[in-house]
Amino acid sequence: EKREWQVNADTVRVKMLMLLETARNAEAMPWPPRKARVYETIFPQMANWLPEDEAEQLRFEFAQEIERLKLAA
Repeated sequence: EKREWQVNADTVRVKMLMLLETARNAEAMPWPPRKARVYETIFPQMANWLPEDEAEQLRFEFAQEIERLKLAA
């Protein structure tokens, strides 16, 4: 029996908040360059699973943290 991988807003929210928290707590980019680029790409897409206002807020906050970390490099 093949199980379908199911995505729901709660699962996505937990992952996004973990990534955001990691970025917030870091003084320098916490991921290798390639992984950082992946997260920059997929984070906004992950937000599509959330209510629009929450999605926009999380996208904004993550983008701010990424910019801060790039400047700290």
